Amino acid sequence: MAPKELLFVSVIGRDQKGIVARIATLLYRAGVNIEDISQKIMDKYFVMVMLVDMKEAKFSLETLCQKLQSLGKKLNLSIQIQHENIFKMMHRL
Repeated sequence: MAPKELLFVSVIGRDQKGIVARIATLLYRAGVNIEDISQKIMDKYFVMVMLVDMKEAKFSLETLCQKLQSLGKKLNLSIQIQHENIFKMMHRL
């Protein structure tokens, strides 16, 4: 069994209908599995962090980033993607 290729996807912006559905649909169509998700409304802002596995993705990481950022622009959201390995390296003690 191939190891997972995990990414953190963070989303911040004004709350609106359909944010989770639109992002989840994009990830599903890209062959990316959502491993974990946390979301919250803070005042009028939507905040979400997803842990996703792209080991079976139909696109490269670069293409996936471009697609998510394009969707973010369309929905007026900030969408950031960070590979698990980079996260681990940044938070090493």
